[in-house]
Amino acid sequence: MLVRINHAWRWCGTAFSFLVFGLGGILLPLIVVPVLYSLPGSVEQRESRGQRVIHHAFRFYIGMMKFLGVLSYDLESVAKLRDARLILANHPTLIDVIFLIALVPNANCVVKGKLVRNPFTRGPIKTAGYIINEDNDKVISAAGAAFAKGHALIVFPEGTRTTPGSALKLKRGAANVAIRTAADITPVLISCTPSTLTKQDRWYQVPSSKVHIRIRVNDTISVAPYLHDTTPSVAARKLTADLADYFGKELRVYEQSAVGSKADDYRCA
Repeated sequence: MLVRINHAWRWCGTAFSFLVFGLGGILLPLIVVPVLYSLPGSVEQRESRGQRVIHHAFRFYIGMMKFLGVLSYDLESVAKLRDARLILANHPTLIDVIFLIALVPNANCVVKGKLVRNPFTRGPIKTAGYIINEDNDKVISAAGAAFAKGHALIVFPEGTRTTPGSALKLKRGAANVAIRTAADITPVLISCTPSTLTKQDRWYQVPSSKVHIRIRVNDTISVAPYLHDTTPSVAARKLTADLADYFGKELRVYEQSAVGSKADDYRCA
C-alpha cells in the first residue's frame, strides 16, 4: 500500500514538474526577456544575463523536484566545471541538460533546431544565445565565438539520448568543435537509476522507485596531441573514436560503482 502511495505521489510530482517547466518556458519570454532587453548593455551582456537567469531557474527547478521526492542526486568533483570550456557528457535522460546548466552559470549549449520552434523552449534558447545545430560550419564558428566570450559550451556528443543497454555511438560534431577551436575537453559522466525519460519513455511512465541521478566530472582531456601532423578531419575522426572508447570504459566502471554502493546500502539496512 505504501509503495502505491509513494508511486502516486511521485507521479503527481512529475506531472507538476513538467507543468512548471512548460509554464516557465512560456512566461520567460513574456516577463523576463523584456526586462533583460530594457537593461543597458551589449548583446553579449544580455546573453550573459539570460544564461544566469536560466542557470538559477534550473537550480530552483532541480531543488523543487528533489523537495517533491521526484528524484535524488549525487554530485562529484563539480568544481572542475568552474574553468571548463568544452563540456562533453553522455545523455541517459531528458533532464541531463537541466542539471548541467544548473551547475554552470556561464553555460552555452548546442541545441537541436526543432527546439527553437517549440513554444516551451524557444524563449530560453533565444534569451541565452544558445547555438542552433543546423549547419556544422556555423556551429564551429559559433562555438569559437562563445569561447571568446568566456562561455562554457555543453555538448552531448551522441547527438541524442542514449538507448539503454546499447553502446555509445558518438557523432563527429563535438570532436570537430574541439579540434577546430583547440578547446580542451571536460568529460562528465551521468548515470540515472532506474532509467527514465529516455527517447522511448513518456513523462507519465514514472519508475516504480525514485530516480537517482549521479554526476561526476573527470579530469580535462587535452586536445593538443591531436593537433599535430594531421588534417583537422583526420584528427576529429581519431578523437571521436578515442572519446567513444573513453566514455564506454569510464561509464562501465562508474555504473558498476553505483551498483556496489547500492549493495552496501542494502547490507547496512
